[in-house]
Amino acid sequence: MLQKSRIPNSPLIELDISRNYLHDSGMKLLSDGLKSPNCQLKILRLEGCSLTGQCCEIVASVLQSSNSRLIELDMSGNDLQDSGVKLLSDGLKSPNCQLEILRLWGCEVTDEGCGYLASALRSNPSHLRELELSLNHPGESGVKMLSDLLNDPNCTLNKLESW
Repeated sequence: MLQKSRIPNSPLIELDISRNYLHDSGMKLLSDGLKSPNCQLKILRLEGCSLTGQCCEIVASVLQSSNSRLIELDMSGNDLQDSGVKLLSDGLKSPNCQLEILRLWGCEVTDEGCGYLASALRSNPSHLRELELSLNHPGESGVKMLSDLLNDPNCTLNKLESW
């Protein structure tokens, strides 16, 4: 689904290309546009796009870009695993990252990946308010690491979904 803001001649602010065979190579092409100073995209949905953890380095570079305006990112249903979450966490640590909502359900994340996310959110109190990790394998320690962030006054996270 493509959605423009309601103002005529305004830029694209939401892009949903979920359930397409984007693959990591397609994500690389998309990232060039996302880093453009002309890009006004705020919401990007990439659910089930045959992405792997390798594309997370590309996504992290977008989040680190001073031009990025992304506030919502959905990468659910992709095979990101902990290695991808580690790379993605590098983007969350950036002071340029404006992300408020991150959805990673069904991405094969374990307690190790939860540790990377918790570390990123502690090292740079980001704008992240919502984190969705349902249908993963965080284990008790992963859930505890992230749940502790909900009580951290320096962290803006106020909604965590995991089971």
